[in-house]
Amino acid sequence: MENKPIARKLRLLSQLMELHDDNPFKIKSLVNAAFKVDKMPYPIAGKTLSELEKIDGIGKSTAGKITELLKTGSITEMEELLAKTPAGVIEMMGIKGIGPKKVAIIWRELGIESVGELFYACNENRLVEAKGFGLKTQEDIRKVIEFTMASHGKFLYAQVEPEANELIEQIKAIFPDGLIEFAGEFRRLCEIVSKLTIVLGSRDQSIAFNTLLNSEIMNNIDAHENHITGKLPNGLHVEIVCVEERYYYRELFVQTGDKEHVEAILARTADIIDQPVSEDLIYKKAGMVFIQPELREGNKFIGKAESNNLPTLINHHDLKGTLHNHSTWSDGINTIEEMALYCRDELKLEYLGMCDHSKSAFYARGLSIEHVLQQQEEIDHLNKKINGFHIFKGIESDILYDGSLDYPDEILKKFDFIVASIHSILKMDEDKATSRLIKAIENPYTTILGHPTGRLLLSRNGYPIDYKKVIEACAANNVVIEINANPFRLDLDWRWHQYALDKGVWLSINPDAHRKEGFLDMHYGLLVARKGGLFKERCLNSLSLQEIDSFFVNKKTSVIKG
Repeated sequence: MENKPIARKLRLLSQLMELHDDNPFKIKSLVNAAFKVDKMPYPIAGKTLSELEKIDGIGKSTAGKITELLKTGSITEMEELLAKTPAGVIEMMGIKGIGPKKVAIIWRELGIESVGELFYACNENRLVEAKGFGLKTQEDIRKVIEFTMASHGKFLYAQVEPEANELIEQIKAIFPDGLIEFAGEFRRLCEIVSKLTIVLGSRDQSIAFNTLLNSEIMNNIDAHENHITGKLPNGLHVEIVCVEERYYYRELFVQTGDKEHVEAILARTADIIDQPVSEDLIYKKAGMVFIQPELREGNKFIGKAESNNLPTLINHHDLKGTLHNHSTWSDGINTIEEMALYCRDELKLEYLGMCDHSKSAFYARGLSIEHVLQQQEEIDHLNKKINGFHIFKGIESDILYDGSLDYPDEILKKFDFIVASIHSILKMDEDKATSRLIKAIENPYTTILGHPTGRLLLSRNGYPIDYKKVIEACAANNVVIEINANPFRLDLDWRWHQYALDKGVWLSINPDAHRKEGFLDMHYGLLVARKGGLFKERCLNSLSLQEIDSFFVNKKTSVIKG
């Protein structure tokens, strides 16, 4: 073994010891030894134990560890520390700008056990609550993680949307008379985008092709047949397909849908559609109505298109209010009044549902019973003060490990509605996760099931659940399922929206906002809801103020009758 790998092992051991609050003197000795070994002009692998002990800066204890490493390939003490340290915590120690002491605070005080959870915490402004962290440190960590994520070639839709729109505007400025549109994953509103595809139809394909090839709109521009490829500054791969105008709509159709969808539609066409004047014509030739781009995944909606029974997809104007939001009462940035006025005056909404964290969420300053009562007094006061708007009293109640909610019934009944969510003990098998959720769903006070799998896109898989059983339990207990609009969550997954709707379950597009700007995430929730086929008649926050008030009252009345 060469010196550098030995030094890395010693350095990792020192970091693990510091993470677990070991003897500072021993830690300092290992750090010095690691530095010494790394800089030595000769290999130490052939040295005996006694020879290693005599080397300045190593000493007897470290010499023993090096000898063990060279003989066995490992160090017992290090393996013991690794065994009691989550893999994600070890990964966090590799982030530039935070050492083992800060990682220990993040892990133990905030309960964060992976880089993905840390990234989410930075975006939720939660890191500044920990000792020794400020806004600058939080932002630096966020940027490092974001850069690392980008190097993997996959991006959240929300991350690429601004750059994508800027790029297509640049292309339109170059070709003001061209036919230009997004295709692929971005046009289908996929939650994760690995490549940005654009189709360009021009009167002179060769001129358009050469113009793009010699432009500076992207980095690393290259060409293959009629495809121009490159990268955006953030690392996202881009592919621009150049065709003559007469082939534009066919190419747009082919490049937009996934392979299964495109093949299924073309198989239904009686003749070859070489130069269609619209995408709509392609679907008509296939014997069906036009299918929106976001629904072009597989053949899920083809039958409905053939019977002219496609849903009228929900749109921004259908949303009348916003539910599941956090204020300064727990881990939010703005007061309830600030959030209410923003919703009324800027977003033109009719109501706001406050759902600060419950008492079990200590890391997010969850509300004690006393604080619940105080907050509800404030909401009563604000509802008298603010005209033309209503604030509903909600809570995001933690689902405990046994599936119960973390307030007694006499407190639960004081809320207008309750979002029940899992935030702790996420390591569960499918049976445990499913039974835990179902018990919470069967609680008569549960109104909405919050972010059902707890996933964080590109960083943390959700706990495994039996989707069908969970959805069917919601149907049986009149519980709404949340589409968490935070672009890191988008949970419930769009692939299960139709199953929920077919079972009669209502969905709710909730921003999980922790500041005023967080309400804007409803945009991403809306996009993924459209992708799942949601229509306004089954979206909870498409109800008017009067309608949703009746919905909540009826739910509570059923509890009393039950």
